Amino acid sequence: MALWLYRSISWLLLPLVIPLLAIRDRLREKSRPSWVERFAFRLQLGRADLWIQAVSVGEVELGTQLVRHLLRLRPDLRILVTATTATGLALARKRLAESCQIAACPVDLPGPLRRFLSQARPAMIVLIETELWPEMLHQARRQGIPVAVVNARLSEKSCRNYRRILPLLKPLLEPLGLVLARDRSDLEAFRSLGIEESRLSLGGNLKFDLRPDERPLEWEDALKAAAGDRPIILAGSTMAGEEDEILNALRSASLRRWKPLLILAPRHPERFESVAELISSKGLSLVRRSRLPDSGIGNADVFLLDTIGELARAYRLGSMAFIGGSLVPTGGHNPLEALLWGVPVLSGPSTENFREIYRKMLEIGAVRLVSSAAEVAEAINFWLEDPAAAVGAGQAGQEYILRQGGATARVAETLLDTVGDRG
Repeated sequence: MALWLYRSISWLLLPLVIPLLAIRDRLREKSRPSWVERFAFRLQLGRADLWIQAVSVGEVELGTQLVRHLLRLRPDLRILVTATTATGLALARKRLAESCQIAACPVDLPGPLRRFLSQARPAMIVLIETELWPEMLHQARRQGIPVAVVNARLSEKSCRNYRRILPLLKPLLEPLGLVLARDRSDLEAFRSLGIEESRLSLGGNLKFDLRPDERPLEWEDALKAAAGDRPIILAGSTMAGEEDEILNALRSASLRRWKPLLILAPRHPERFESVAELISSKGLSLVRRSRLPDSGIGNADVFLLDTIGELARAYRLGSMAFIGGSLVPTGGHNPLEALLWGVPVLSGPSTENFREIYRKMLEIGAVRLVSSAAEVAEAINFWLEDPAAAVGAGQAGQEYILRQGGATARVAETLLDTVGDRG
């Protein structure tokens, strides 16, 4: 009943959703995998032992390191990696095309999934984090394909919502053969949805195994030269509404004497233009990464990082970093990329997506929580006035993360033990 209800709603909405998405993408200059790919037409897939599905860039990063561990253990393993977003798909092709098959994730409807599975014939489907699609799970069950969720996480809000519809949801979750949770709170969340103990395990957080990319940035020396003695502050993965708070903090009286250089990296590329306009409207001087080297950096107030794929390396340039998605109620983004460089972190109060990491980082002093422009300015000023405290906070976070490694190797071994000879 639950599946038929889901299918009916999907088919009713589909004729409306596709043109609306096309219009929105055009207005926002956003791209996504073609619908031909998403509907699994014109496929040319070989058989896969493992189908690993990642949503976007963050999940593809985790999938990349998981694939490398799997192939280290079994070089003959046939792996298919899919992603949902255009940016995730592009990254997967860049990182893994030589060792894996890469494709767009099919739309969660019977036809596309049957076409996809008939070619790939995976021995196991591996979902990264919370990519739970009812039709995908149903088709996997029909074809006897075990499904595993790795780095499994479930926010408190999602868990509450799921529990409200548990009688409908529980049959859809039955195909999950293995759930490897990030931490104990996620383990308890999945247990509360009726996942049996035999299917639940503590896998650890794959993000703790990510290591800094030490390749130099082509604009790094120019930016450092332009900053001179001015402190560099980085605000990464910011969402609508957050840039206004950060820029107001930058203009506050308490920070003017420092004349900081802000590196600002919005989360979504389609917002680059509107953020550039916002910066200019505040009377702040702006340099855009996409305009280098034609324009110099000079004495700019803000360096807008309006490119993809450089943020993780840029964190190392900051005296401190603000992690976006946290001043607005979206659950926060990953703070580990900054902490891995030994950079102390500022965050808004919305941190549900990484609650255990933030809990520990607050405990050891690697993170400070803020909720307004005034508090952002106060926290920045505190660490600028006491650079030894800032360095100590960053080092505490970095050392803790480095001690937590090993989850990727354990998860890879568990997956291979589970799939056994099915491939």
